[in-house]
Amino acid sequence: MTEKAAQNQGAGALDPLPADHPSVPSDKIGVLLVNLGTPDAPTAPAVRRYLREFLSDERIVDLPRPLWLPVLHGIILNTRPAKTAKAYAAIWRDEPAESPLLYYTRAQATGLANSFADEAEIVVDFAMRYGSPAIADRITALKDAGCTRLFVLPLYPQYSATTTGSVHDAVFKAVAGLAHQPALRIAPAFHDHPAYIDALASVTRTRLDALDWTPERVIISFHGIPQRYFDAGDPYHCHCQKTARLLRDAMGWTATYAPLAFQSKFGPAKWLEPATTDVVDQLAADGVKRLAVITPAFVADCIETLEEIDIAAREQFEEAGGEAFETIPCLNDAPEMVDLLEAITRTEISGWTDIVTAKNKIAAPKTQSAGGACPISSNPVSMVDSAAHGASTPTHEQSSGRGTTSHGAGDPADRQPAKTLA
Repeated sequence: MTEKAAQNQGAGALDPLPADHPSVPSDKIGVLLVNLGTPDAPTAPAVRRYLREFLSDERIVDLPRPLWLPVLHGIILNTRPAKTAKAYAAIWRDEPAESPLLYYTRAQATGLANSFADEAEIVVDFAMRYGSPAIADRITALKDAGCTRLFVLPLYPQYSATTTGSVHDAVFKAVAGLAHQPALRIAPAFHDHPAYIDALASVTRTRLDALDWTPERVIISFHGIPQRYFDAGDPYHCHCQKTARLLRDAMGWTATYAPLAFQSKFGPAKWLEPATTDVVDQLAADGVKRLAVITPAFVADCIETLEEIDIAAREQFEEAGGEAFETIPCLNDAPEMVDLLEAITRTEISGWTDIVTAKNKIAAPKTQSAGGACPISSNPVSMVDSAAHGASTPTHEQSSGRGTTSHGAGDPADRQPAKTLA
């Protein structure tokens, strides 16, 4: 885009600054990846803090507050944290000492930042909807880094009011009190994005090819939601069905070979069906001895994949007579995942980059004032305030026994090819 075109598209005044004009910091575009969240430690107190925030969200539990809050504070927060802490302890990483979800979300943000390393106007960060790092804190950090435009990418491929909708709420709340709010864009669901389906298929093929046995069935397991949410218009079930269909097409599977199921049911209400646990039991009863499970709703391995599926569902299957079980890893820090994030980001911030570049080229002073510099502008991956996120930058294949090795997904014609990871 030419500077004139940028001006015509609302870039603002692009006239050169007067000679005596004070130094003006360069405009930047903030990119914020957001995942669900995690306790700070696999302990009952840490889990209690996390569950208090998580289960207090009306998007998660929509029961009337006078009915729900006494149950939450009087029963659940006094009984569930110890059990849940044991589940987290079973999958907690040793190096660095943190949850897999935090580790892989940081790795995804670092990989995406590396993809934009040559574009100084792009600043990448990540946050969690519940727990730390908090959305409001990271939006403040991006704003302090000079970001006047903010693109939020919820890391949920399938939209649900319980996940993506809750991220919207938190983002809007975080900017509501700002005197100077950033321009804001939020990514749509990417359940049918070609790069997402390609990435799932690539990681799946790689893991299945490494086995010395062939699964008789592959369950496509998604996180469930209460049936009443779907009845109220939540598109999540439809998005899951489309992802499953496209993945089957990419893998050459039938619906019989790769049935869809829903996991993680909580409470007595009716949830989407069939339940993953029921499908596991039925397949074992039908004589299936070799089973694999893939969890496309999660882009990073977490308690729902590593404990609920790889530990609990494995034990369930083996106790029912199964002989071999494989949990296909999430996309995690695979190159295909970073390619996907870059493809989505470049599409959604298109127009912004041209405008910001044109404005900065004309308005940039001869010397940049310290007040306008990115807090860690010397960091080659342009992550905001990386020390606030804890551990050092991870590398590919660092994991607690669950490293992802994957084939290149290729570059579909309808998306821009990504840079090679550093």
